[in-house]
This record gives sequence, structure tokens and C-alpha cells, in this order.
Amino acid sequence: MLLQNLLALEAVSPNVEVSVLFCTDALIHELNRRYRGVDRPTDVLSFPQESPAPPEGPHPLGDVVISVETAAQQAVERGRPLDEEVAWLFLHGVLHLLGYDDATAAEAREMDQRAHRILEATHAAKIG
Repeated sequence: MLLQNLLALEAVSPNVEVSVLFCTDALIHELNRRYRGVDRPTDVLSFPQESPAPPEGPHPLGDVVISVETAAQQAVERGRPLDEEVAWLFLHGVLHLLGYDDATAAEAREMDQRAHRILEATHAAKIG
């Protein structure tokens, strides 16, 4: 439901495919070092799909990699359940796949606002 709400709010066709890999800090550290040149673990990485869309079937949007170890630590620090932290990281990763960046404070605020709107829409849909 998170992905559906994100795509609807971003006016993106729902005919997409996103893969998600839940991993350890050790693996995400290696991916971060190899692909971003940053020698430390992180919470989430996104890898956009570079190949053209197939003529039929879903368009592969990309891959989201989430460190469960870092997510668990951040959940404790932020005082929220692990599933909420993972949902937040998933949304953040997919927003990157859609072309959003958080290199500046303004860009990070915009991504956070978008993620909050999606979480609110998802919560409202569960209640209604």
C-alpha cells in the first residue's frame, strides 16, 4: 500500500516494479563503499534501473537496499517501532528512484514532507 500511495501522490504509473533487499550493516557498508565511495554503513541505498522498460509488463524502477541493523538502531533513537522506521526508509529510497535528492537541507525537507504525506495517506486508508 505504501508504494501504491507514493505512486498515486507522485502521479506515476502504478505499473512499476521495485525490488527491496533487507540486509546487514556489513553488506550495506560494502555497497556504499563500492557504489558511492563512502566507507561506512548507511540506512538505505537506492539503485535506479538503467535498462529501458519492457514492451509489456511492469517498468523496473530500481532497487532499494535497507540495513535492518541500522533501521533498528534508528527506530530506538527516534522512539518508533521498527516497522515504521523501515517504511520510512523504503519511502525515502523510492523517492530517490523517482529522481528526488537530499543533498541540500531544502531537498531533504522536501523529501521528508513527501514521505510524511504518503504515510498519512496510508494511515488514513487503513482507518477508512
